[in-house]
Amino acid sequence: MKSVGTLVAAFALAVSATFALPAQAAEFTKGVVKKIDTKTKKVTIDHEDLKNLDMPAMTMVFRVGDDALLAKLKEGAAIEFVADRVNGKLTVTEIK
Repeated sequence: MKSVGTLVAAFALAVSATFALPAQAAEFTKGVVKKIDTKTKKVTIDHEDLKNLDMPAMTMVFRVGDDALLAKLKEGAAIEFVADRVNGKLTVTEIK
């Protein structure tokens, strides 16, 4: 006969496997860099729909938290990027 602890552990493992969520790959969005402000670490991008943020296509300003990402940007460049809410602020988190 199995101990209660073993049964509880088996049940917990079964439940966690049932509700485990697959990791979602970041979805890149196409856009064009309109303006870069290196002092405030912000970039203005004319972008397609941001599906992960439920936003229509528009031109808007994003924060860029990583200096290496900011260095990749050039005004007028066509890019693919990922944006998300970081500490409540719309932020570019990846660039192709």
